[in-house]
Amino acid sequence: MTMSDSDHKLYTAGQVRALDNIAIREFKIAGYDLMGRAGKAVLDTARSQFPAAKNWLVMCGAGNNAGDGYVVARLAVAAGLDVSLCSLVDADQLKGDAALAMSDWTAAGGQILAWPLPATTSFDLVLDALLGTGIDREVGGKFRQAIEHLNLLECPKIAIDIPSGLNADTGNVMGCALRAQSTVTFVGPKRGLYTGDGPDHCGVVSFNDLSIPPVAIGLVPEGFGDPGVLLREPFLSKTIKPRPRNSHKGSYGHVLAVGGSAGMSGAIRLCGEAALRSGAGRVTIATAPQHVSSVNQARPELMARAIDESGELTALLNGNTNVVAIGPGLGRSKWSESLLVTCLDADVPLVVDADGLNLLAEQSPARSALDKDWILTPHPAEAARLLDCSVTEVQGDRVKAAQTIASRYRACVVLKGCGTVVATASGEYAICPLGNPGMATAGSGDVLTGVIAALAGQGLPCFDAAMAGVLAHALAGDLAADKWGEVALVAGDITDQLPEVWKSMNDKSG
Repeated sequence: MTMSDSDHKLYTAGQVRALDNIAIREFKIAGYDLMGRAGKAVLDTARSQFPAAKNWLVMCGAGNNAGDGYVVARLAVAAGLDVSLCSLVDADQLKGDAALAMSDWTAAGGQILAWPLPATTSFDLVLDALLGTGIDREVGGKFRQAIEHLNLLECPKIAIDIPSGLNADTGNVMGCALRAQSTVTFVGPKRGLYTGDGPDHCGVVSFNDLSIPPVAIGLVPEGFGDPGVLLREPFLSKTIKPRPRNSHKGSYGHVLAVGGSAGMSGAIRLCGEAALRSGAGRVTIATAPQHVSSVNQARPELMARAIDESGELTALLNGNTNVVAIGPGLGRSKWSESLLVTCLDADVPLVVDADGLNLLAEQSPARSALDKDWILTPHPAEAARLLDCSVTEVQGDRVKAAQTIASRYRACVVLKGCGTVVATASGEYAICPLGNPGMATAGSGDVLTGVIAALAGQGLPCFDAAMAGVLAHALAGDLAADKWGEVALVAGDITDQLPEVWKSMNDKSG
């Protein structure tokens, strides 16, 4: 496959259509040439991933996605494979390049089967070219019947560009969607492949830019917005520079972690330990008095301070603190609220999580939209409280929800979940495709808060600290799942794997 820097960017369906048009108009690449390149990319991927599959079914709908399917079918037959092609749309309804692709298929002797297929037919591999990226409403009628039928087949399935029924921008299933084992996507990776329902429906995602020059993105009109960032491991070594030998603990930031109301010491300890394991020079835990001795005994590298009332926290904030992480185990008492208000008033960067976010949602917007560097790390339910909406609305468009919170609070936002989204008030965003369901366990978010705080304390800007923290946390979670399995994974396992993440980063940067 032809790869470029564009495989580390994320695009909306509108941006991809604009890139397609620019390739045709500005770079004089014929639309049918692009379709041929797409068909060749799918053929190569299918034969590489499923070499034993000799009997293929190609399912076609309308538009250019169907055209890609016709091209794949023709190339596969030329390669000696047994191919059946079924179209849910009458051939005479096809237009433009899709009609040309269909004509070339029939001219080569290919037949077009009508839906539904005979119940007795069986295949080694299904290729989905039914709907493409343009879907914006629930799938119904024979398309829904076909998708549901394909999902029941035991053979592997490859989605051409995107699984039919999946929204390219949000990652939402539009009533029903194909569950593919592999997706080959073109021109620009669609952000919906990597968040929400996308990962459960896409399988392994391969990308081909169809040899469109990377400079094409600079020609997309402003109204389409800027592409996002697809976070990958090299981002860490690019963002976090090697440490000079002539340095000391003061060179790497002092993190103040605030939380741990009565009976909730575990969360703030997890946060502090993760900060230590992510390079913070010093970490102080400001917590309820009864937790101080246990935190010191369990992790002597953590400095623990008893906080009875907010004035004691003010003294710590007026010291040499570089960043405050507040929220893990904070609770929602008067004590908790007073500590949050004290931190909001302080002239120091913040990372706000858990009950810190729940308390923040109760503040007036004017009180909460501070002119400061801060990072909010909500899960979907906390995001819904910040937006005063339902969790369903948040999950309906995770990128938009993260961007809206970021704009409302003038903050960098980390919306946790499948395909964690990082967004800024100016509209920048990134999605992390890594991590696993085993990380959906108590304390995992506290670990993430500690990682992000440590990186911010070492001087990274909020957006970079949030992106690098999310990525490192996900990589550590994947290492922990490899070791313990997803079901048995606990939050401390993620912290335990952080040293391996940072070591690997240094090895690759060296």
